[in-house]
Amino acid sequence: MELVVGRVAKSHGIKGEVVVEVRTDDPDERFAPGSVLHGRARRDNSTTDYTVEAAREHSGRLLLRLKGIDDRGTADAMRGTLFVVDTADLPPSDDPDEFYDHELEGMTVQFAPGHESVGTVIGTVSEVLHSAAGELLSITPADETVGRELLVPFVSAIVVSVSRETRIVDIDPPEGLLDGE
Repeated sequence: MELVVGRVAKSHGIKGEVVVEVRTDDPDERFAPGSVLHGRARRDNSTTDYTVEAAREHSGRLLLRLKGIDDRGTADAMRGTLFVVDTADLPPSDDPDEFYDHELEGMTVQFAPGHESVGTVIGTVSEVLHSAAGELLSITPADETVGRELLVPFVSAIVVSVSRETRIVDIDPPEGLLDGE
């Protein structure tokens, strides 16, 4: 399984730099000069390895210079390329309260102990969304009549516990969160 750590948004300048939307908690390590990035092309899903020659922040974005990408045209052709890592190559987290997105995806979400509907399955985590306000769990409802994804902020006030062993996420949502009120 692959985990996306960045996406090429566009080219920058005339010397082949690319603007990268960062999707990792450790960009200094992932995009360090000398690092090899596995790029998956948007058009044909082909994979190419790129070596980072330089990385710098510019106006709140990450700019990369990659070996062999020396002009604007070549950089423009990379638009939409996803930089991915194999999840098998990721080190386990030392913090029991930190999770990779792929660990959460597919977990069952249920009401937490203490909630009036304790143990009732709400749905399955389909994706972890990263926004400026924080992370959201996108949940595919178990009840097909709901007909829409449920978005739950991934904060300790709502997400009471996450178990890697049982693959269960216990939540205690505030009134109205799950019914769109």
